[in-house]
Amino acid sequence: MGGQVKSRYQITRAAELESLAQFRAFIDDVCALQPGIDQDACYELKLAVDEACTNIIVHGYEGMNPGSIILALFLEPERVVARITDFGHPFEPYEPPQPSIEARLDEGVAGGFGLFFIYQTMDEIGYRTAEDGNHLEFVKRLPPAKMG
Repeated sequence: MGGQVKSRYQITRAAELESLAQFRAFIDDVCALQPGIDQDACYELKLAVDEACTNIIVHGYEGMNPGSIILALFLEPERVVARITDFGHPFEPYEPPQPSIEARLDEGVAGGFGLFFIYQTMDEIGYRTAEDGNHLEFVKRLPPAKMG
């Protein structure tokens, strides 16, 4: 086993749209703890988590009483891992083709960009469903730390 130090931070909130701002603020706070996470990487993490949690809220708990969403961030020297756990309907994410903005606007449809944004901004994406919930995991690689 490697000697890499991992710092783990976790927040649990209700699966409702009002919780999204709390998840974003939590990510901001955790990013501030790791000097290697620049503003772009932090923004991309917030975007991916926001899109994933929105899908969980709107689709994952559809037809069910909304449960909770657990967001855990693991800070490592060269990457950040975000793990989102929910207890709704399983949904296997897939890399979609790039959506056409013009077609979406012509159809009067908002949305459809969530998975595309996640796949564009994260370096690795994994998903598994188990008895202890659905686990979606993103990895955002960080540039090597500069020696001072």
